[in-house]
Amino acid sequence: MKRNFALYAICWAALLVLFNVIVFVTPAEAMGMSKFGGAFWSGYGGITLAFIGQLVCAYFAFRADSAKKFFYRVSLITISYAALILTVIAGVVCMVVPGLPNWAGIVICLVILVFSAVVVVGAKAAGDTVSSVDEQVKAKTAFIKSLTVEAEGLASRAKSGPVREEAQRVYEGVRYSDPMSNGELAGIEGQITLKFAAFSDAVAADDGEKVKSIAGELLALLSDRNNRCKLLK
Repeated sequence: MKRNFALYAICWAALLVLFNVIVFVTPAEAMGMSKFGGAFWSGYGGITLAFIGQLVCAYFAFRADSAKKFFYRVSLITISYAALILTVIAGVVCMVVPGLPNWAGIVICLVILVFSAVVVVGAKAAGDTVSSVDEQVKAKTAFIKSLTVEAEGLASRAKSGPVREEAQRVYEGVRYSDPMSNGELAGIEGQITLKFAAFSDAVAADDGEKVKSIAGELLALLSDRNNRCKLLK
């Protein structure tokens, strides 16, 4: 994300230089009128401040502490580039063409800046909300996802055929369980964790009878959990 902002800053600096070159290198007079008359310097200062404001907006648009949050702001980054280009065009036209009021450049550039700021704030709030929801979903599905990985590994390590079949049956039971968790399921999930630990020990010992017995109890707990999940939705 820092690299992307650095590239934007380079583009920003290049366009700011271009703006200054065009403003000060183009002929000072045209059609008998001087572009440096009137409120030139106040207009120039206002447009330059608008440039700086665009850089600040872009900084917040590019700032994200994860790739996912950055992805949510891709469209916002496109808007930031577009706003910067519009600021250059409006600023150059209003500062270079004699007769055009310099205050018009300030107003136009500030309108673009305010639009950018509003979009940045709105998109940041929306992105943070979506990211927060993603984190909550990730936390709520962690129990079953973790247990699925452990059950799959256990099934692959089973030695004899009958034990392997029971381990596979448990794996399928965990795999197709409701992934969403809830604070009210903490008790039964604790029982499942303890029962799965006992099941793992039985599989490691290749104790067919014990494996079959615990597998039944474990699947019953998983079924109970699934039923409770339905009631909580």
